[in-house]
Amino acid sequence: MISILILAGHWLIIVLLSLRVVTRRWPVGVSSAWLVVIISVPFVGAGLYLLFGEKRLGRRRWGRMRSVARAFMAWQSEWASATAGATVDTGFDPAAAPVAGLAEALFGFPVRCADSIQLFDASDRLFDALLADIDAATSRCNLSFYIWEEQGRAREVIGALLRATTRGVRCRILCDAVGSKSFLAGAEAQRMREAGIEIRAALPTGLFSTLSSRVDLRNHRKIATIDSRIAYSGSYNLVDPRYFRQAAAVGDWVDAMVRVSGAASAALDGVFESDWAIESGAAFVAPARSSGAADARGPAIQVAASGPGLKPEAIRQLLLTAIYGAREEIIITTPYFVPDDSILLALRSAAERGISVTIVVPARNDSMLVRFASAACYDDLLQAGARIAEYAGGLLHTKSITIDRRTSIFGSVNVDMRSLWLNFEISLLVYDGDFSAGLRRLQLDYLERSASIDLESWRARPRARKFLEDLCRLIGPLL
Repeated sequence: MISILILAGHWLIIVLLSLRVVTRRWPVGVSSAWLVVIISVPFVGAGLYLLFGEKRLGRRRWGRMRSVARAFMAWQSEWASATAGATVDTGFDPAAAPVAGLAEALFGFPVRCADSIQLFDASDRLFDALLADIDAATSRCNLSFYIWEEQGRAREVIGALLRATTRGVRCRILCDAVGSKSFLAGAEAQRMREAGIEIRAALPTGLFSTLSSRVDLRNHRKIATIDSRIAYSGSYNLVDPRYFRQAAAVGDWVDAMVRVSGAASAALDGVFESDWAIESGAAFVAPARSSGAADARGPAIQVAASGPGLKPEAIRQLLLTAIYGAREEIIITTPYFVPDDSILLALRSAAERGISVTIVVPARNDSMLVRFASAACYDDLLQAGARIAEYAGGLLHTKSITIDRRTSIFGSVNVDMRSLWLNFEISLLVYDGDFSAGLRRLQLDYLERSASIDLESWRARPRARKFLEDLCRLIGPLL
């Protein structure tokens, strides 16, 4: 009788959860992956779905998000009008208009010209610039990072913020509660709080919050803004790569970051203010008006803040539009490459219609599951004519896309389902030939230090590995 009850309970759970998965209307790959997990792993699969299957952020958080979103969108409209003089000039590639138009419709920020944009691919140069800007701050320093650690030069940033506080500068830090768990509970964070620096944990977790919200929905953004006139964004966490996760045996983490000034910096500051209002419960406070030139004619930039909120498919839609709009070349660098079927088809279609498609990923990855799920996509892409190369100089963490040498997508978004559906991310769309040329040179530098995968050699890999890749591919949409 007990066995019958257990079996009946198992199938009742399967039927009920399967009906729920079907009615969620997710991408077919995501739904199929969850059905496989629920059906194939008795009870455990159901538990995993209840914990990680749906984008639960909690009723109160949803309420705050909607309230802040209304104020944020009202500010976006005002910001767009106030910065209308910093519109793009004739250097804007007309072929990028569909991407720019969709990005504005989805994320609310129009294209605006910055005073300047600078790309950093070396941590020491990045730390030097950030420290100098913090030391020159007069009103506010806002920093939001997924991971913050204290070793190496990251400790110098703490010192600069403490100095800024003594000058009367308001300093605020927003760190992801999971990614920066050790820092938030550490002595340095406590010392900063005592000095007057405001520190908040983004998406806090706990035993009771797990019942109402999904623990693996994270704030993956990397933003630093100073006085609403200078901003940094990209793939760098607030860590010194010479110390960060050395035990993972993947080498130094290789990242890139940009420093922008002008209208785009205020847009990034607005994203920070929105996140801060949601986490603190305070009202959204519009950033100070940027001191950038009202009639700037610098690089054309657009800000895209994505996440599992009101438009969860937005960044995926944007990437698909950019890929299908390419005419000559697409180069992608990403540490985690597990595309869904639509992104994979778009890349294959681009390669098959003669577009040069190059994808650079790290040779060694800190996630074995991601590595095998990623490898399962290689055969189709290589057969279509795409080039895939594995970077050997460390864990390549730079997330970048250049299209036709004139358009760049740069920020915290990986080409995987976690970034496209689950995490709060930040991206910069840069419609500028000079910046795209510089980013492309960095991508080609990564490529030179990478080993390209040959289709025939790839197909000769052991059958056991192929099976493991195919198995991981089934759960790829959940990674």
